[in-house]
Amino acid sequence: MSDAERRVWSRLPAGSAEAIAGLSGSQLQTLLMPVMRERAGRARPADLLRRWREDRFVRPAAADPRRVSRVEAGLWELLDHDVYGVQLSPVTPLGTCTAVSPTSQNRIVSATRPVEVLADPTNALAIEAAARRDQHDEVHVAASHQVLRAQVFGPGMGAHFRLFALVSSARDTGSGRTETRLLDRHLAYWHRVLAPVPGAAVRYTIFDSPVLRERLAAIPRLTEEPGRERGRGYYTGAALRITAGGVELGDGGFTTWTAQLRTDAKERCLISCISVERLAALTTEPRLR
Repeated sequence: MSDAERRVWSRLPAGSAEAIAGLSGSQLQTLLMPVMRERAGRARPADLLRRWREDRFVRPAAADPRRVSRVEAGLWELLDHDVYGVQLSPVTPLGTCTAVSPTSQNRIVSATRPVEVLADPTNALAIEAAARRDQHDEVHVAASHQVLRAQVFGPGMGAHFRLFALVSSARDTGSGRTETRLLDRHLAYWHRVLAPVPGAAVRYTIFDSPVLRERLAAIPRLTEEPGRERGRGYYTGAALRITAGGVELGDGGFTTWTAQLRTDAKERCLISCISVERLAALTTEPRLR
């Protein structure tokens, strides 16, 4: 426990933490719902205005939604025809991020019901892709979503922002062929997206996979970024980075998420995403094409 957590629990009767931890999901929801009703009932209009001004979770984003919308429309237009567009829910099952990746739940806004506010569309899309794999040998899904995260990013950075995400899932066919095909596809898409953006670059990094490095080196239009260590452990096999003018626009790489979701070690999952707001700030054209 953190110091703050210990201070709160010290104000409650001994054994409270163990008793609450032992409740089922529905029992915990039953316990918390009247607490939320009581707290909401004490809120006054002046309190709402103060929170609107001060709470980074609820303040509107600084980006112009009309410009963001135009750029987002271009992102959709550039997708291949076999990519499923997914309109994600604002919430996902509790544990969507932490159950499959090394992410702290402290970064996620959890709800009184057994759900959490969507913090990363790639996690939710991986679940959708794993479900669609029942009927398809290979699945590609995309979504654009306003995500909310609990961590503090720094001056000028909001708690919520818009991400456009692409997730691909397929079963391994051996010798790095599946990974090469998926990574080439994602990199080709992001190259199309960034064609009108000055100084843009899309690069990949190989993590301990000589076979994959050899296959990707045979594709001349792809550029490697050797020496990158960030993301190692979160991504497996390979990662990608999207930049423009010294600004990082997006990131991605292979994960074990669909392998965990489908309990099949042969599953391969590639995720990538871009900040629509950062891309909009760098795009001078009214549309991407």
